[in-house]
Amino acid sequence: MGEFSRWVTPLNRSLTEPLPAGGQTEYEDIPCTIDITGPLLYTLFHERWQETQIGHVIEGGVLELELNEPPKICVLYDGYLTVVTESWHLHLCLEEHLGGPLQKTPPELRQQRLLHRASLYRRLNERGEARSWGIQFWNGAGEKMMNIFLPNPFVGEDEDLLPEGKPRLEKLGLYQELREIYVQGTRPIPFEDNPLKRPYLAVCRSSRCYPSRNWEPVVEALQTAVKEAGLDVYVMTSGCLEVCKLGPVVYYSSDRTWYTRVTPDTARRLVQEHLVEGKPVTENLYPPVTTSTSRENFKNASNSLLRRESNELR
Repeated sequence: MGEFSRWVTPLNRSLTEPLPAGGQTEYEDIPCTIDITGPLLYTLFHERWQETQIGHVIEGGVLELELNEPPKICVLYDGYLTVVTESWHLHLCLEEHLGGPLQKTPPELRQQRLLHRASLYRRLNERGEARSWGIQFWNGAGEKMMNIFLPNPFVGEDEDLLPEGKPRLEKLGLYQELREIYVQGTRPIPFEDNPLKRPYLAVCRSSRCYPSRNWEPVVEALQTAVKEAGLDVYVMTSGCLEVCKLGPVVYYSSDRTWYTRVTPDTARRLVQEHLVEGKPVTENLYPPVTTSTSRENFKNASNSLLRRESNELR
């Protein structure tokens, strides 16, 4: 991946589709690279959550969810944006989903799951008047993955329709801002780096495997070690990390490394040796590394993992 750029190069690609009951939808496409979709979605879920609703729309069914507070988790795990709230969670595939440490995702399925198109849209009635605004996402099979519903100036705080002719046009501010940044490229992305690429350490707290129930001391040891090392690495807990009955399990996002049977002492070594010195703690790696495999070979293999597996598609 190249250096992060705060400026979007516009696709200049728009499309209009008729609606079955009259009117039409106007789409303006957004580039689907992770350095664009990452900041966009992080903004909506983590910083502008009060103005964001998530859902899915097909003929005969509509789902709408709102956030009542910032999400507990908003990270990228194995290609999937993972957003966790108190009452629900979602996953959206923004990069190739390579699969867990033992079960790899077939190349064809990776491409089907991957986000292939994103569009800012307006829905217009028969008179050509815009009546709703949002973002639509499609996967590699052309299926609609998810909608993000943006503030509607014709809808009040309690989801009631405002009196005709009295819209609150200031509610279009988020739509206009996103359009200028991600469609037109006339304003910079409001981050110096991709917020979804910040490295993190995740500790499994799943009750599925008994060893993972002793995760608290591991989290505390990681947090202390990261702070003492002066690293910008987020330490978090998570659900199942795909290595059951070998807990406590720790996952390092930067190079997609799994560690098993992690103790507080191992956690401190992991931070110092792997994150600081670049030498994995081989005796706790998963899948296990054979004695004939050097640490340097493992490091090289980890760094080239994404490139090697992407070559399978060619």
